[in-house]
Amino acid sequence: MFSIDLKNRIPIYEQVIGSFKRLIIAGELNEGTRVPSVRDMAKELGVNPNTVQKAYRELEVQKYFYTVSGQGSFIAAPPEEAISGEVNALYDKLAEIVRELVFRGESPREIAIRASDIAEGGTST
Repeated sequence: MFSIDLKNRIPIYEQVIGSFKRLIIAGELNEGTRVPSVRDMAKELGVNPNTVQKAYRELEVQKYFYTVSGQGSFIAAPPEEAISGEVNALYDKLAEIVRELVFRGESPREIAIRASDIAEGGTST
C-alpha cells in the first residue's frame, strides 16, 4: 500500500497518517474501503502494532476512518465542517509560505505562475 522511512525524523505514526491522507485525497482510497487491520499493516510496514494503532486512532479522530465493531476500519467521508476547517488551515499555511517567498524576493506574479503549474500537475521547479 505504501512504505515508511525509518530514518526520517517524522515519527512513524505520522508517516502512516500522512500516507493514508494522501491516498484518500488522491482518490486512491474511497469512502467505505476497508483498510488493513492494525496487525496486517504493522506486519507489512515492519513496525510495532501500537504505532499503527496510534495512527488509526488519530485518523479516526480526524474523521478519515470509522470503525465497525468486529469488521474493522473503513475510509470515511469527512464531514463538511472538517473539510472547511482543514481547507482554512491549508490556506493559512499557504499565506505563510507566500509571505516568506515575497520576503525572499519572489514576485507575486512568479508565485502565482508556479502555483498554477503545481495545481495543474507540474512541479515547482
